[in-house]
Amino acid sequence: MDDNEIVEKIQELTIQHRDLDMAIEALIESGKADVLQIQRLKKQKLHLRDRISHLESYLLPDIIA
Repeated sequence: MDDNEIVEKIQELTIQHRDLDMAIEALIESGKADVLQIQRLKKQKLHLRDRISHLESYLLPDIIA
């Protein structure tokens, strides 16, 4: 995977992360949300955040201290 592909994947995952955040907020505001459903969405959101962080680490140069 080259840098451009990594950046595109990060952007895609960031959009999914934002969409999940908006969905969680909408469920909470509606008052009809199941606690388990919200927990599942939050877990998916965390998983996306981890994937984004992992991909971002490929873009950073290794620094030998």
